[in-house]
Amino acid sequence: MEKALVVNFGGQYVHLITRRVRERGVYAEVVQPEDVEAAAEAPDVKAIILSGGPSSVYQEGAPDVSDKIFHLGKPILGICYGHQLIARKLGGVVMRGKGEYGRTLMRLLERDPVFDGWNAEEVVWMSHGDYVKEPPPGFVVLAVSENGYIAAMRKGHIYGVQFHPEVSHTAKGGLLLENFLRKVARIASTWRPEEQIRRLVEDVRRKAAGGDVIVGVSGGIDSTVTALLVHMAVGERAHAIFVDHGLFREGEPQQVVSLLTSLGVKVQVVDARERFLKRLEGVSDCEEKRRIVGEIFAEVFAEAVSKIPNAKYLAQGTLYPDVVESGAVKGADRIKSHHNVGGLPPWFKLELVEPLREFYKDEVRRIAKALGLPEEAVHRHPFPGPGLAVRIIGPFTREKLEIVRKATKIVEEELERAGLLRKVWQAFATVGDDKWVGVKGDKRSVGYIVAVRIVESEDAMTADWARLPYEVLERISARITSEIPQVTMVTYAITTKPPSTIEPC
Repeated sequence: MEKALVVNFGGQYVHLITRRVRERGVYAEVVQPEDVEAAAEAPDVKAIILSGGPSSVYQEGAPDVSDKIFHLGKPILGICYGHQLIARKLGGVVMRGKGEYGRTLMRLLERDPVFDGWNAEEVVWMSHGDYVKEPPPGFVVLAVSENGYIAAMRKGHIYGVQFHPEVSHTAKGGLLLENFLRKVARIASTWRPEEQIRRLVEDVRRKAAGGDVIVGVSGGIDSTVTALLVHMAVGERAHAIFVDHGLFREGEPQQVVSLLTSLGVKVQVVDARERFLKRLEGVSDCEEKRRIVGEIFAEVFAEAVSKIPNAKYLAQGTLYPDVVESGAVKGADRIKSHHNVGGLPPWFKLELVEPLREFYKDEVRRIAKALGLPEEAVHRHPFPGPGLAVRIIGPFTREKLEIVRKATKIVEEELERAGLLRKVWQAFATVGDDKWVGVKGDKRSVGYIVAVRIVESEDAMTADWARLPYEVLERISARITSEIPQVTMVTYAITTKPPSTIEPC
């Protein structure tokens, strides 16, 4: 399989680049800067992409790569920080400028294969403070920004672009990546996630050769696919365990067991609702809630392990975004802990098996379809491991939990009624401590404020709020305030990610 390497300089978009490359049918792997030289020498590596990142090339300890990669004869594309790094290492000049952020007009000066299909002027997405003042010797400036900064340059097989082609705000960014991969790097092979099932099964069989595997299942697409892959790999040595922590959506535990049973996966249900809720009562801090859920989750599994003498592995449906946001990737900032990545306590001794760790949600759905999962399971909305606990802002209470559970059910029902549920990425309700004076039954009523969050996304790395018809929002609001007595106000969250995250906590 011919492939491209994406060098991780610590930017949150490094995996978005990888995903965009894979979308174009080219397999891509993320590598650390110190590993790229050895990795790039492999004959199946046909292209190298240097990602963006938060550092300045002049900053002490800034990420760097070996000079040797520029002499391998393999096409290189530097993006933002990668563009500036190419300039500095090959003899150009990088300076601190006034910065360019957001949509920026770019003008082409020279025609080049990477810009096939681009107009003379295009809007691109910029996010940088430093800029390339002078290109390295022999480089041709292909494009400049509206501020006169070098937006693209090239020498032979080495390209640099100051803008971000991987984000959707650069309308023709995908076309640039396609041109670079196919016309410059001339990668011919095609990547299809659904064709990786055999390899994934073999990987699980190899990694879990020494004992039984406990599979943590939640009913979500990630854990469901993981359970099926593990079952295919080790058969009776797979033990699927569903922990009911009392933080699921309405009716969800029953749906989970029914789905997995229909797929031939035997499920052991552990009722730990009271255990979780008692420990969470009154806890306000978001990270503490996640830590508690992760710790109890591990405790419950440890107890299950004690009843399975040969259990040595824990299989989980960890995906790339989970790993990135938990800060498990070198150079990345921890946005929030995920109980299946950063929340497991040090005493938890089972070895992790994570067959989906290198995949994105859309790729997992393609794998799920190939495995024969029903459509309702394939398109189920993502749900956080700590459940509804992270949709309660401020102190956790059982009253708030029931409000969030009922309100979320109403949101989903109204979206389903309008034919919109599968068209959005995630839809739910949250509640905090703030209250609003209302009137119910001609009497003053002071109740909670419920915030509805409905977003569109492709991979959870970025997200935009869904522009729903007003009548749908009106029905959601009316039902929540009438069917949940403790609520007097409903708001709609319209902040994108970034700067916000999708979940409130």
